[in-house]
Amino acid sequence: MNTFTKNVIEIIQTIPEGKVMTYGQIAAMAGSPRGARQVVRILHSMSRKYRLCWHRVLNAQGKISIKNEEAYQLQMLLLQNEGVAVTHDGYVNLEQYRANGI
Repeated sequence: MNTFTKNVIEIIQTIPEGKVMTYGQIAAMAGSPRGARQVVRILHSMSRKYRLCWHRVLNAQGKISIKNEEAYQLQMLLLQNEGVAVTHDGYVNLEQYRANGI
């Protein structure tokens, strides 16, 4: 496993309950500011194996970006269950809920 992937996994594992991070934020913290798409790939392929809290990761606008309706609704529900307010169209207020300085 390369260093970037290892860093991404560690960062995602440390996102506190009730907080979110963006793909780009995670990529920058992991050492590749332009690696947001790689974070998506890592989440998709490694969430189950490493028990990643995938639902706490959003796009740069603070929106749920999953296209599959069932997974979209699941992410919304998981966030709401942690006390994160999610609008009906899938947005989270990043100023309020973003995890910083992990």
